[in-house]
Amino acid sequence: MSNIKIIPLGGVRENGKNMYVVEVDEEIFVLDCGLMYPETELLGIDIVIPDFSYLEENRDRVTGVFLTHGHEDAIGALPYFLQKFDVPVFGTELTIALAKLFVEKDSQVSHFDDYHIVDEDTEIEFEHAVLGFFRTTHTIPDSVGVTLKTAEGSIVYTGDFKFDQSATPAYQTDLAKISDIGKSKVLALLSDSSDAESSIENMSDYKVAEQVEDTFRNTKERIIVASVASNILRIQQVMDAAYKSGRKIFFTGKKVEEIVELAMKLKKIHLPNEDLIVSIEDIEKYPDNEIVVLETGTTGEPIKTLQRMAMGKHLQINIKEGDLVYIVTSPSVSMEVTVNKTKNMIYRAGGEVKQISDNIKASGHATPNDLKLMINLIKPTYFIPVTGEYRRLAAHAKLAHEVGIPFKNIFIPGKGDVVEYKAGRMSMSGQVTAGNTMVDGIGIGDIGNIVLRDRKLLSEDGIFVAVVTISRKKGKIMSGPEVMTRGFVYVKENTDLIESSNEIVRKVVEDNLNHKEFEWSRLKQEIRDALSKYLFEQTRRRPVILPIIMETSSRNRRN
Repeated sequence: MSNIKIIPLGGVRENGKNMYVVEVDEEIFVLDCGLMYPETELLGIDIVIPDFSYLEENRDRVTGVFLTHGHEDAIGALPYFLQKFDVPVFGTELTIALAKLFVEKDSQVSHFDDYHIVDEDTEIEFEHAVLGFFRTTHTIPDSVGVTLKTAEGSIVYTGDFKFDQSATPAYQTDLAKISDIGKSKVLALLSDSSDAESSIENMSDYKVAEQVEDTFRNTKERIIVASVASNILRIQQVMDAAYKSGRKIFFTGKKVEEIVELAMKLKKIHLPNEDLIVSIEDIEKYPDNEIVVLETGTTGEPIKTLQRMAMGKHLQINIKEGDLVYIVTSPSVSMEVTVNKTKNMIYRAGGEVKQISDNIKASGHATPNDLKLMINLIKPTYFIPVTGEYRRLAAHAKLAHEVGIPFKNIFIPGKGDVVEYKAGRMSMSGQVTAGNTMVDGIGIGDIGNIVLRDRKLLSEDGIFVAVVTISRKKGKIMSGPEVMTRGFVYVKENTDLIESSNEIVRKVVEDNLNHKEFEWSRLKQEIRDALSKYLFEQTRRRPVILPIIMETSSRNRRN
């Protein structure tokens, strides 16, 4: 009898960073390897990736990485993963091509070339499991789900998916294959929960394309479209609508150009006309009513780039009077404040704003009816909702119960929780090391909670620096105290506060110099305590206080 463990290292109780570990006896299979773009409170952080510690502890057992689709939340952490692991990477044609695009930009792993292209007919035999795939519908072609056939039954992971009966062939779900999977014994289903709370069903992509085309035909000015670069379905719809309405398209970013060029090379995007795409040099040759600007931003959301356009700070295109800004992506909930701020800035710049989500629901993720259909087709014994914040996982769990899965067979894990099938029963059996690894510039994992806390404090109440030069031999202050502040108060209007702070520092330093057992750590801490108390009493603010104490008898600064 096989021992099976399912361990989410990311993608649960959060948006993005999908990574799920399935252990079958001594073999470890890694499903997806995604990143997450940081929320507002992660000041200065570029991206967030999973903690690979558990996999590093068991590196000899890792068989490979199996990717479901080409979005950053499924492939974005791959360059960092491959810095630590030399294992094969499996995915469909477009997914592998996009993964290579990510990896080749990282000089540390650009030499990696152990990629394997799979499709819905591929089966990969390992010692304890057979890996297979099934086609799904998402906002990018070549999306698949993954099955692991074991002696105890199959483990099925849907990846990001939805059902759309009018999907074009490149995006169609293989319903027959999914139904066949459900006819055999399915031990557990890991299913996308991103839209489990939705009270509105998705509109078909055929209808979405009509909406985009109607907007283009009925707009008499220039159109600036905001979309995610990797949403190839939406980009295709924009290209088709531009062609049908007699417009040319200009791409504003290198990233979208790379993705579109790659997708066209693999025939995953159809270019309606060879002259459809124009360069920045040629854009002035056409009147505004013949131009579409496609803006995708530099990260997961294009919204902040629209702000630069509205302020006239974009390097290529800026918003002007009469422009229609058409937002065809569905920004995350955490971006709502930013979206509203951006809309205001666009209107002040003379433009107008239209969101595709104002009138229709156009998501790449399954809504409740689709989720229940997937469960009914797969017929799992155990159910594990993944991909989404806790409330969405809980909503998905309720949907599973509605279609007949008892709550005792439903597990809502957190990162690192071990769901284990042993001796004929599945249960929570412990935890492994898991969490967030922050990537800031070239630093990977060197930013922790303490640094983030300090950044937050600095952003809220600023910094207060006290500089003093002393002579312990003479027992007196040689220069200073001098206090400096940034982001705390306006010095010229708070001279009394600054002078009083100087006196507080002077008294603390003199008291310590007169003490027989002088200690640097005690001196600095007493300065912090005294200033913190005084400044809070006067301002109700708590700046970061940094005492810098120098000694004339030493060339080394002590701080």
